[in-house]
Amino acid sequence: MDSPEAAPLVPALSPSRAADFLQCPLLFRFRVIDRLPERPSAAALRGTLVHAVLERLFELPAETRTRRTALSLLEPQWERLRAAQPETAAELFPTEEDAAAWLAEARTLLERYFHMEQPHRLEPRERELRLEVTLESGLRLRGYVDRLDVAPAGQIRIVDYKTGKSPRPRFEDKARFQIFFYGVMLWRELGEVPARLQLMYLGDGGVRWYEPTEQELLAAESEILGIWRDIERTARSGSWNPRPSKLCGWCDHQALCPEFGGTPPPLPATAPVA
Repeated sequence: MDSPEAAPLVPALSPSRAADFLQCPLLFRFRVIDRLPERPSAAALRGTLVHAVLERLFELPAETRTRRTALSLLEPQWERLRAAQPETAAELFPTEEDAAAWLAEARTLLERYFHMEQPHRLEPRERELRLEVTLESGLRLRGYVDRLDVAPAGQIRIVDYKTGKSPRPRFEDKARFQIFFYGVMLWRELGEVPARLQLMYLGDGGVRWYEPTEQELLAAESEILGIWRDIERTARSGSWNPRPSKLCGWCDHQALCPEFGGTPPPLPATAPVA
């Protein structure tokens, strides 16, 4: 299907792109190598908005971190987001009524957050922390941690907000992989095993947490390296094959996918960072 002389990838990987490869190597190729555009998603944009409000909320004095304050931040943050992405906003929300209905859903997520935590009692060490860590193998890991809490005794907690609903147990693997990916990065960056890895599902108020051991983080690191080696082997072969699943129904690239009668474009001469 593709040229066997495909260029090797630059060794860097994020949890999202690793998840793409596990889901479908061809999807990984379309997003990472071809950089094909995708339709904007109202759900993804809502997630960006809610994350921005929570980040801003923790910049304020503790006594002001109330539900009313969070809701008052919603529309100003939305106006900033809309100014930064006017075409996306116009495509997703043709009318102000559409935007208002979408904002109401974001408002519900923020209100639910206050049933899950008391932000006036928390003082996060970091918010939207950008991490880049190089493993002994030379592979660079990249990602953003929503929140990093450090207890007075020094215990570290990584918190990741999810604006969807908590998954059923048999579908937890993807979220667990992502939070352990962050755990590996923090462990290698700070030399300390995080005490807790916590997922907060604002869609239904569910919370999942893990208390990882060093052995579990070593296993997660080994899994990440295994994924990267599979990516490298695929890049050398040039055979980015599709992996059909129920998720194909949400893919923007069906017209180019052999599973749907399409033909991928020729591979570019060079491959960007993953």
